[in-house]
Amino acid sequence: MALNGTADHLHTLFYLSRVKSIAEIVEDLKTSTSKWIKTKGAEFRGFHWQAGYGAFSVSPSNSGQVIEYIAKQKDHHSGQSFQDEFRVLLSRHGVSFDERYVWD
Repeated sequence: MALNGTADHLHTLFYLSRVKSIAEIVEDLKTSTSKWIKTKGAEFRGFHWQAGYGAFSVSPSNSGQVIEYIAKQKDHHSGQSFQDEFRVLLSRHGVSFDERYVWD
């Protein structure tokens, strides 16, 4: 439904398949994009994704807002880092986390 990001992260919004897990979808996305970017020049040969990822469900009634948010990533992150945004998102939704295990 939507895909956009900045230099240090990517947001996607998609319908979750009933036959594929989130982990499988993320693995497919990371694998295919890693292969693709490495065809774009020598400067990308060392590209790799971080080991982890975050996944959140979105109500269909909120999907329009999320699509707009994803479309405006560059503007959004001109004032807030990805790390700060992720901390706020986790806290807002009551997800406990340990900084030692969130970042690669």
